[in-house]
Amino acid sequence: MYINILRHPGPTPIPKKVQLAMNRDIFSHRSNEFVELYRETIERVKPIFGTKQDILLLPSGGTAALEAAAVNTVSAGEDVVVITVGAFGDYFVSICEKYGFHVHKLEKQWGQACTAEELQAFLQPLKDIKAVFVTYNETSTGIINPIAELAQVVRNETDALLIVDGVSCIGGSLAKMDDWGIDILVTGSQKAMMLPPGLSLVSVSDRAWKVIEENNAPSYYLNLQSYRSWAVKGMTPNTPAITLIYGLNEVCNLIEEEGGFAETVARHELMKDMVRNAMKALNIELLTEDEHASPTITAILAPEGIVLGDFLAHLKQKYHLDFAGGLGHLQGKIFRFGHMGYCFPSDILQAISLMEAALQDFSYEFEPGAGVLAAHKVFLAAHCK
Repeated sequence: MYINILRHPGPTPIPKKVQLAMNRDIFSHRSNEFVELYRETIERVKPIFGTKQDILLLPSGGTAALEAAAVNTVSAGEDVVVITVGAFGDYFVSICEKYGFHVHKLEKQWGQACTAEELQAFLQPLKDIKAVFVTYNETSTGIINPIAELAQVVRNETDALLIVDGVSCIGGSLAKMDDWGIDILVTGSQKAMMLPPGLSLVSVSDRAWKVIEENNAPSYYLNLQSYRSWAVKGMTPNTPAITLIYGLNEVCNLIEEEGGFAETVARHELMKDMVRNAMKALNIELLTEDEHASPTITAILAPEGIVLGDFLAHLKQKYHLDFAGGLGHLQGKIFRFGHMGYCFPSDILQAISLMEAALQDFSYEFEPGAGVLAAHKVFLAAHCK
């Protein structure tokens, strides 16, 4: 059986060192060994979030953590704003509606980011907004919202909490939770954090904790106050994903080996530029403009004259290169090139080279090697200054 080259928006490849760390002998989650592991790990993750707050570790997928952020802060009938720029913004809408929140939806065309000016205009006529929910990095379209600017607007125009879905970019994008004024920031393990699925990470501001303490959250397993109480002891309220926490600690080692988190962020920005320049050289259109392009995933339109489903299947079968297709109304129209987590410029060059081979198989007209050369020029410009 061949191993496919996974260039998805998640799950993403797992480093060998992380796999080995997760193979360590298991121990009790009520032991001193676990307390030491837990406390050390959450301290090491704080710089990735840009916060001095504790990081709560939930044994769940990212969606459960998004639900926890909603149900712990808002009650049925209260007004919230949800900024949606794609499929995962719509997830937030569904979660809020499920709990009976009164949702004001700021919806943008897929492929566009929400600007500070648009948010300001949307908020001004609204009253008593309890929370504003927004996706930092929209996986379905490959855009990244200007969270720092949006946060400033929320602070200026409302008393609402700002709750941010960072599932597909935390670990690969700059985050300054405290400085920007984010109240709850959430991510998951299986994307830029270089782990298997099953662990979510949540950080909560002092301001949000005051709201949570006054809110009667109708949840047991997702009760964030319970996680906070147990975190004081260096534990979690329920059985945690111990092996994933082993792995998370090793991820922090890898970030240190790279030279620190700033270098990790720079690598993701470089890979984004390599992919985008390669597609332009191949005359393949991109869904998003450069200004708000995601550093962790690029949404690419189907090459002209090619049936996308056939092309992606051919890439996977013949060249073992696995891209993700489009979601929702973009299914069959775009594919998504993941470049997050355990991914390096050499992986980008490999993927573009294989993609060019498949384009030739489909008689697509282009200058052979043009994409690889464009990406390589970006790489050399970054490393040969």
